[in-house]
Amino acid sequence: MVEFSLTPEQVAFQEAVLKFCRKEIAPLAEEADREGKFCWEAWRKMGEFGLLGLPFPAEYGGGDADVLTAVLAGEAMGRGGAEGGLLLSWGAHTYLCGDTIYKNGNEEQKKKYLPKIASGEWVGAMGLTEPDAGSDAASIRTTATRKGDVYVLNGTKMFITNGPIADVLCVYATVNRELKHMGITGFIVEKGFPGFSVGKKLNKMGVRASTTSELIFEDCVVPKENLLGEEGKGFLAALGTLEWDRSALLAPTVGGFEYILEQCARYAKERKQFGKPIAEFQAIQHKLADIKVFIEALRLLIYRVAWYKDQGRPLNHLEAAIAKLMAGDWGMLCASEAVQIHGGYGYIHEYPVERLFRDTKLGSIGGGTSEIQKTIISKMMRMSD
Repeated sequence: MVEFSLTPEQVAFQEAVLKFCRKEIAPLAEEADREGKFCWEAWRKMGEFGLLGLPFPAEYGGGDADVLTAVLAGEAMGRGGAEGGLLLSWGAHTYLCGDTIYKNGNEEQKKKYLPKIASGEWVGAMGLTEPDAGSDAASIRTTATRKGDVYVLNGTKMFITNGPIADVLCVYATVNRELKHMGITGFIVEKGFPGFSVGKKLNKMGVRASTTSELIFEDCVVPKENLLGEEGKGFLAALGTLEWDRSALLAPTVGGFEYILEQCARYAKERKQFGKPIAEFQAIQHKLADIKVFIEALRLLIYRVAWYKDQGRPLNHLEAAIAKLMAGDWGMLCASEAVQIHGGYGYIHEYPVERLFRDTKLGSIGGGTSEIQKTIISKMMRMSD
């Protein structure tokens, strides 16, 4: 039986995160988005609060939180009005990099990297996507060649969140292209490794405060002790990581739409046309209702994936794909409706719905496109026949 009842401790923690975000993080959101700069002030505050290492064991500087508690924290940050780019950077740092090391690294690697990731002293990232390998992760072309006590990496990665500021990265390369996904291997790369460099920062439409760039590996020397797991097991590690990307990392989307729904409802009550508040018009009421339905449905989907992960169920591809698809496609529809409720003001930068509209579009692209999610869903349905 799926049980979504929250403990008193979880409820109190979520409320504490919400208050923290409203007081310390939300006031920094507009400037960070407008300037397109990573907000180090917000990052340090999140580290001090304990959010950056939330799912790691205490022995590595983490918060010992289960998956559902991590989801609740992400939801609270979104509801508190945090800028979407900051939340994306958080996800790439804590889950796509930190949790990957925790789940696949050896004890020495965990002790070396996780405390720095948990505190925010080091920024983490994941290097998987390439210029010619996006949703088709098995076709990556970055190579890793074993030479004595080191591996030599050659290739490029593209659209890497936290790329320009990352201190440590989980990078995937193939030790044998002919083996396809069976040749993909994970490595822990530090920014100072010879042969590793970062391309120019990309100027994005949305989630602008998360820094994004290309990564370049030109005979990049990686010590053999930085092999992440075993050779040929990187594809499975990446799939496990992307489960976060397609589930718990969506929690800020739920919170963000809660935040915007409050904004929309308030605006609809204050804005008058034809002698009465627009909230009294059925067309506006239906738009608000559609956004509310989306929030509740997506929340249940994400909570379900979190519950499954906490129960130890491996690789929830179907549930994660459904949640990701809904966040991307339905989220964009609801973001458009939120702008429509605000009319011309929704098109102005100073109103949060304008930022939400730009940020939401990434949901149907990053972490596997909506088309890929539909392919996964249809494939899993056939398997269950």
